[in-house]
Amino acid sequence: MAHPIPDLTSPRWPGGPASAATPLLVGCGAGFSGDRTDAARPVVDALMAAGQPAVLIFETLAERTLALAQLARERDPQAGYEPLLADLLRPVLADCLAHGIRIVSNFGAANPEGAAACIAALARELGIRVPRMALVLGDDLMGAAHAQALQAACGADWPTARVVSANAYIGAQQIAQALQQDAEIVIAGRVADPALVLGPAAAWHGWAWDDWDLLARGTMAGHLLECGSQVSGGYFADPGYKDVPDLAHVGFPIARIEADGRCTISKPENTGGLINAQTVKEQLLYEVHDPAAYLTPDVVADISQASVTEVGPNQVCLDGVRGHARPSHLKVNVCSERGWLAEAEISYAGAHALARAQLARQIIATRLGAQGRLRCDFIGVASVLGDDDSQWLAQLPSDSSAPRDVRVRWAWEQPTARAAEVLLREVNALYTCGPGGGGGVRTQLRSRLSTVSCLIARDLVACGWRWWRAAGECA
Repeated sequence: MAHPIPDLTSPRWPGGPASAATPLLVGCGAGFSGDRTDAARPVVDALMAAGQPAVLIFETLAERTLALAQLARERDPQAGYEPLLADLLRPVLADCLAHGIRIVSNFGAANPEGAAACIAALARELGIRVPRMALVLGDDLMGAAHAQALQAACGADWPTARVVSANAYIGAQQIAQALQQDAEIVIAGRVADPALVLGPAAAWHGWAWDDWDLLARGTMAGHLLECGSQVSGGYFADPGYKDVPDLAHVGFPIARIEADGRCTISKPENTGGLINAQTVKEQLLYEVHDPAAYLTPDVVADISQASVTEVGPNQVCLDGVRGHARPSHLKVNVCSERGWLAEAEISYAGAHALARAQLARQIIATRLGAQGRLRCDFIGVASVLGDDDSQWLAQLPSDSSAPRDVRVRWAWEQPTARAAEVLLREVNALYTCGPGGGGGVRTQLRSRLSTVSCLIARDLVACGWRWWRAAGECA
């Protein structure tokens, strides 16, 4: 039987003036869809050992992830949430419920209802009670009600192909409201990444939604946590220049958030990785275009005068963040179909490997003609740093100093799968049609998505939350 829905007049999740002096711990268990499924275990162990009010977040959405989730839901109405949801929660769900550690995540993606049903099924499998779950709604702008406003906002960039998803980046208020009504798990779709931390911090400390400095500080704490182990050395590591110990067992971050918004970033003991002033500064600036005006749905954060201070081993304090009034508009991502992408690879090794790779490139270009956009890269020679056509390859040496191990990759855009398959057949034919010595052909064919971003007036986006109820349960 599903859990009873709490009485909304009952005492709220502890917060506000009565507990203002007690910091909140927020640990991160994932930084993207596909992250490690064992990362949350050490974080939860650390939260339990601390014996303080705590929240565990999972950040699992990127711009394209939500569109893919929408397509998955089209194929199966029960799908459309984070595919690894059960794997992420199985190691920690029982302990989180037993120790009062709230869980907040955007792993609802295109189907928060389906995510809740998955968690309920997992709880039953584990032999524990079904948690009280709240669903955050309002980010999905698909449908006639928003079509005209979105087309006007996108203007000439509005896609001509079928729109797959349209989602607004909404803020933290609904997350906070659900926690204050004693939700144990809050499941969202497209909320802004830092909102996963700001919501719990605002709920616990009782922050006002127009106290811009406090909201900005909670937002930047969320920004430090949102990418998981990036802040604890993952994206920082560069051997011999920026060494990070035991990166294979990197610990995911934990933020201690004070009532005044100051936060201290740490990681579980006996885990790998590194948290110091440099790792925090790198993550603090990650994806921030203007340090004085970092726009989020809840606040415009200003880190231009912020301070980053090491206060202990693997402990860094962030202070001095200021805030300004939230923007009048919300960002919306509109994703649409964009034909098909064919990818194919082949390797050439030994003497004259680069020359044979260049000949293969010429052959494929001649065979395909001018149909569609064709890109060819020589991996390890000219792929990341080369231009799209790799035209500068002609300047590379062809003598004994030239590369002796070249992986050639082609990518081809076409409107239909049938048209795109031609590239796959042509590269496969290089086995015997030359150049000599090619091997290791791999091919892939997949549909493509295109993304357009625009701004829509905040009052056109109706946000809210509700309790999850099992199918057939009375309201």
